[in-house]
Amino acid sequence: MDNRIYGDPGTPAFRVEKYPFYLLNRLVGRYNGIIEPRLRAIGLDIPNWRVLMILGEASPRGVRDIADAAVIPLSTMTRIVQRMAAAGLVACEPSREDARVTMVTLSPLGEDKLAEARAATSPVYAAITRGLSARDFDRLIGLLDQLHLNLDGFDPS
Repeated sequence: MDNRIYGDPGTPAFRVEKYPFYLLNRLVGRYNGIIEPRLRAIGLDIPNWRVLMILGEASPRGVRDIADAAVIPLSTMTRIVQRMAAAGLVACEPSREDARVTMVTLSPLGEDKLAEARAATSPVYAAITRGLSARDFDRLIGLLDQLHLNLDGFDPS
């Protein structure tokens, strides 16, 4: 049986429980609902956590780069970074190459909070991925990447 027809919102056969974007949104909503109290307990919220995790991969980074990686609009990310700078979690300075670009760096306090956030969220990640083999996990990542790539070539007109 080909479940894709049930996931196609353009067909009378559509079933929300077969719609991958509903399922992804439901998963993210549940995940955020579980990690949010853990983050609040250490003085963070989900947007701050996203920024810390992104900067934990590479720092410094431009605000636009962080916004793209966090899937948050630039104007919203600018306000998040400003609040984080005021809280001492990050430091901001103009880029040496382009003064219009604000570069964001983890502060020592931000590095400490990142370590706390990793410790708080890692058990949730372990629970979510329990039962997935390395091959299953790689396939999941590959399928999600494929869906994303398919949107790159989509022409909305």
